[in-house]
Amino acid sequence: MMNSHTRRVSRTMESYERYVILAIIFSFARYTSASVTHYSIPEEMKEGSVVANLATDLTLDLKTLNQRKMRLDIIGNKKYLDVNKETGELYVVEKIDREYICNTKSSCYLKLEVILDNPVRIFNIEVEILDINDNAPQFRRDAIHLDISEATARGERFSLSNAVDPDVGSNSVKTYHLSESEFFNIEVQTGRDGSKFADLILKKTLDREQQPVHNLILTAVDGGTPARSGTASVIVRVLDTNDNAPTFDKENLNVKVMENSPIGSLVVDLNATDLDEGSNSDITYSYSLYTSEKTQETFNLNPATGEITVKGVLNYEDFRIYDMEVIAADKGATSLTGQCTIKILVEDMNDNHPEISIKSFQSPVTENIELDTVIAVVSVSDKDSGDNGIVDLRVPGNMPFKLRESSDNYYELVVSEPLDREKVPEYDITFTVTDRGSPPLSDNETMTLELLDVNDNVPQFPQSFYTIRVMENNAPGALLSSLTAFDPDLHENQYLVYFIIEKEIANTSMSMLFSINPENGNLYALKTFDYEIEKEFLFHIEARDSGSPPLSSNVTVHIIIVDQNDNAPVIVSPWRAHGSVVEEKIPRSTDKGSLIAKVIALDTDSVHNSRITYQFLQVTDATLFSLDQYNGEIRTMRMFSYRDPRHQRLVVVAKDNGEPALSATVTIKLTTMETAVKAYSDMTEEPLEYDIFSDINLYLVIGLGSVSFLLLITILVTIVIKCQKPKPSKAAPPSRNSVISERNSTIADSTLVSNDAYWYSLFLAETRKGKLVVRQPLPKGSRYIVSSIPRGTGLTDTSDSAASTLQYPK
Repeated sequence: MMNSHTRRVSRTMESYERYVILAIIFSFARYTSASVTHYSIPEEMKEGSVVANLATDLTLDLKTLNQRKMRLDIIGNKKYLDVNKETGELYVVEKIDREYICNTKSSCYLKLEVILDNPVRIFNIEVEILDINDNAPQFRRDAIHLDISEATARGERFSLSNAVDPDVGSNSVKTYHLSESEFFNIEVQTGRDGSKFADLILKKTLDREQQPVHNLILTAVDGGTPARSGTASVIVRVLDTNDNAPTFDKENLNVKVMENSPIGSLVVDLNATDLDEGSNSDITYSYSLYTSEKTQETFNLNPATGEITVKGVLNYEDFRIYDMEVIAADKGATSLTGQCTIKILVEDMNDNHPEISIKSFQSPVTENIELDTVIAVVSVSDKDSGDNGIVDLRVPGNMPFKLRESSDNYYELVVSEPLDREKVPEYDITFTVTDRGSPPLSDNETMTLELLDVNDNVPQFPQSFYTIRVMENNAPGALLSSLTAFDPDLHENQYLVYFIIEKEIANTSMSMLFSINPENGNLYALKTFDYEIEKEFLFHIEARDSGSPPLSSNVTVHIIIVDQNDNAPVIVSPWRAHGSVVEEKIPRSTDKGSLIAKVIALDTDSVHNSRITYQFLQVTDATLFSLDQYNGEIRTMRMFSYRDPRHQRLVVVAKDNGEPALSATVTIKLTTMETAVKAYSDMTEEPLEYDIFSDINLYLVIGLGSVSFLLLITILVTIVIKCQKPKPSKAAPPSRNSVISERNSTIADSTLVSNDAYWYSLFLAETRKGKLVVRQPLPKGSRYIVSSIPRGTGLTDTSDSAASTLQYPK
């Protein structure tokens, strides 16, 4: 007896519902039983998921399952399922992949046997594995390459590789999609086995020159829920056909070429392009039948590059225009061509250099030449014609000259700016003549213009004011400084003579105090200076050149006499005769701090050297008297006691601040008296006020006044004596012996003429007439002592230079 039962079991698996359909067919026999129990489950169920309860479905006693050793045997497969002996449930041991077990079969089953002992029974179990959409469609290749000629007609079909989906049924590939394209679309086809594939259809004619490659995306979509998809790139390369003729950059060309161009010179480089590729774009160049043989003999055409070069001699006078037509042909199966018309114009060549000729040139010229004076006359010429025969003449623009056209192709070079030989002694003037050809040709000629010097520069001292410090007590004839001027002129215009410009101070001429070497400007002192008498001198020195007329300039010289500590202090108070001792009497009752005496010393040196300090050199009792080192006041430090001696001896030294210091001393002998002229007790205890008209100060005032009066009388007498000194007579010049005698009496009254150069800077000897002529004005009253008269002058004596012309014996 056989019974069939079908049951549907519902199970939940993660995010979606799974259904288990149970179909149980029982066949019972008396001693044996044969039955097939059928279950349907989806693939990919989780481990431990329950498929069905075998004990219930097979009507087994749950309590006897262990005793009967219930077990599960899987036929021909891994053990994906197992049975729980406690509950009798059939559950998943390992995830089941339908594609792995059954590959592409439409139906997939697992066959099991449930075995029990005591008594032995075997139940057949069949588990159907249902497909789920767990795989996306895949193409065999990620990129599909197609080569399609640009000549292919519209509507042509091209097969594409289909996509594969391991899933079955509705979960397999359902359709295809193509990315948006202007030239292509697809049509989905169904195979005999139900598989889907796509054909690529050309819907618009291709043009390789516009777009050589088309990139498309093909997408395969399955029918699962949710749907899965896979993509592949479709790369369409457009194959070329010879559908484009070569084209020139320009169809008509006008080219200029210079005559006498060397053989092989490039005339023009033709360039034709073909938009095709491969052999369809390879171009060859050739002359057309319309090109004359003369042109082909004169110019060479390179068939590979299109370069046209000079092949024969070009002569403007023989042939001026060449016409040619060039054909560019590609190498396609059906050759296509393009044409270009060329006109070659031969240009005249500037092959003659311009010429320049100097007709007149004046050199040298003086630097003070007037403006617009003609220096040179130049002519130019060129044998060419047209622009090649037109010439331009020029001189450098940085020179003080300009060109002035006098007639056709004749030019005058004139002075345009003042010339200065001291800045530029000569000019190298380059005349450049250039024609207007292309390229221009030129020639040049260089002439040297020399400038002659004129006396147009005054001597210049480096400084306008010189301050010279001279230490007093200098030796007569000592060099003070060298005052040198510079004159940029040449020759006699450059030779300088130096003079002291006379200036009298207290009837004393500067030439009596100072002397300057007329040749080199060395300044000497003629006397010894004393700072206490003369502290400074201010005079001028003149530098004069020997030009005609002579030019000169002067500089101010400030001589400052620097003091030396050469005067010792002079003690003027308390006054005493030379070598004597000053005696003073003071009351023995003199109070502490009383003024006993005041030492005053004077120093005629400068402020620094005349600063005086006072010190005790000797003192009888150092505790009794004090001395102020700055004002020289001597005061008592305490009152006299009965033990102090009546006579006190004080020696005071007055020392100046010089280096080394000078000093003077005074000895004061003090005698104390018992008689008090005026008792201090009668005076109030108020502090004593200093009486500026005390007896001692009165003596000091009288002494200083007397010294000052005597000094003033001495100065006045000296001035009167100098003013009354007789002047030399102009009637008869003194003899040489008298001049030398007078020089020995006072060096300050004469100037020594020690060499021939100095002689000739002062005097001009006319040997034939026997006269001595003064070369320049000399200070009145000055004397010159000549150590020796130069040879060849014809003079035997010297004379006072105050007269302008002096007669000497022959």
